[in-house]
Amino acid sequence: VRVTGSELVGLVPLDAILDAGRHYLRLQHRSLGVSDAELIKIAVKSLGLDELGPFDPKEKIIDYAIDDTPDRLAGMQVRAFIEETASESPAPGGGSVAATVGALGAALGTMVANLSSHKRGWDERWEEFSDWAEKGKACHAELVSLIDADTAAFDNLMDAMRLPADSDEATSERDTAIQAATREAIEVPLRVMEVTLDAMEVLAAMAETGLAASVSDAGVGAACARAAVVGAYLNVRINAPGLTDEDESARYLDRAGSLRDQVEAAETAILATVTARL
Repeated sequence: VRVTGSELVGLVPLDAILDAGRHYLRLQHRSLGVSDAELIKIAVKSLGLDELGPFDPKEKIIDYAIDDTPDRLAGMQVRAFIEETASESPAPGGGSVAATVGALGAALGTMVANLSSHKRGWDERWEEFSDWAEKGKACHAELVSLIDADTAAFDNLMDAMRLPADSDEATSERDTAIQAATREAIEVPLRVMEVTLDAMEVLAAMAETGLAASVSDAGVGAACARAAVVGAYLNVRINAPGLTDEDESARYLDRAGSLRDQVEAAETAILATVTARL
C-alpha cells in the first residue's frame, strides 16, 4: 500500500531516505543495489512526499543541503571529461582515468547483478543477486570519489613543491609538506587498487552465476578492472621513489605489486569463465 500525501517538516537525513527506499524495494523483492538517486525516488514516491508539493533532494535532505565537497571531474559529462583529459593540463591524468575505468568495471558487475536479480524464473534468488549488486554499488561509488581525489592529490603535491625554500625553516616545512603530499599521491591509487580488487569478487560471481545473456558484460568489467589496477599501480610506482624513507617506499610497492598480481589472476580466471559460457 502506497502512502498518499505525506510531508516532511524540516530536513531529513540521507540515510533515513535511503533506508526507506531499500525497505520498499525489499517488499517488492527487487534488488537493493541501485543508485542513491533511484532509492530516493522510490522513497519519495512510496511515501507520497511529492504529492503535496515538490520534493527537491538538494533542499530537503540535510546531507545534500550542507555538502560543499568539490566533485568537478566526476560530475562532468563523458565528452567533457575526455576533452579535459586530452588538454595540455597534466591533471586529470592516469590516476583519475584509472579510477574512472575501475568504477565502470564495478558498475558493469553491478548491472549484471541487478539484471540477474530481476530475471523471470529466478524469483527465489533475487536476494542473492541483490547482495552482489549492493557490494558492486559500494565499490563503484568509492571509485567515483577517487576520480577527483587523485587529481586533488596531484595538485597538493605540486603545491608542496612550489613552497619556498629560502631558509632552513622554510626548507624543512617544504620537505615535510612534500612527504605528506607524496604519501597521499601513493595512497589514493593504492586505494583504487584495493577497491577494484573487491569489485573483482562481484565480477567473478556474475561471470559464473549471473544472467547468461550478460556474461560478456562481466568480462568487459573484468578487463576494465585490470586496466584500472595496472594504471593505479603505475601511479604508485612513479610516486614511491619520492619518499625519503626507503622502507616505507618498499612497503607501498610490495602492497601494490600484490594487489596487481591478484587482480591480473582474477581477470584471467573471469575471462576463462566468460569464454566458456559464451
